[in-house]
Amino acid sequence: METLTKQQQKDVRVLGRFIEVYCAGNHDSATRSSFQLPENLGSFDLCSDCAEFAEYAIARRLKCPLEPDKPDCKKCKIHCYAPEQRKRMQEVMAYSGRKLILKGRLDYLWHYFF
Repeated sequence: METLTKQQQKDVRVLGRFIEVYCAGNHDSATRSSFQLPENLGSFDLCSDCAEFAEYAIARRLKCPLEPDKPDCKKCKIHCYAPEQRKRMQEVMAYSGRKLILKGRLDYLWHYFF
């Protein structure tokens, strides 16, 4: 496997973080295990359902056909996610984005509006 670009690494870490926040807030009674990001970019504690979704989301991000000039997914004309998964990602991003902004991650606020 080829190494990830800096943008891919950042996006994978953000995906993992957002899914972890969502999982902790919505699946608090589920059993969690460690989910390892590719290329040792970190690990997160996720339930099995969220770990499966994280694998799907990361695989889609890494296979993006618009790689050199990739726009934000919400502004993209090509949607890599299946409709059901896309709806779930929107839910994850909305929930986690608000939580992280309230915890002081103002850089996510910039991404949210621009």
